[in-house]
Amino acid sequence: MTERIPGQWPVDQPADLSEDLDGQYVQRQQERALHEMVIDSIRHDLEQQPSPLTVITAARTWCNRITAAADEIAQAKRKAA
Repeated sequence: MTERIPGQWPVDQPADLSEDLDGQYVQRQQERALHEMVIDSIRHDLEQQPSPLTVITAARTWCNRITAAADEIAQAKRKAA
């Protein structure tokens, strides 16, 4: 089994990032970093909970807050459209 799957290291032909003229690679990395910071923040909050029940309760609270924010943003975008 000598075949490598896409994304596996080492790569045969690495991408030349010096030609990223429109900044898509940098933008993607910034978006990924933001996503990781948010997820890590939520994970940190959940890890601070003292019991399994409070972990689940905190997770549900996070989900409700995220859903409420999404509803507000969607409603604002509908009004703007």
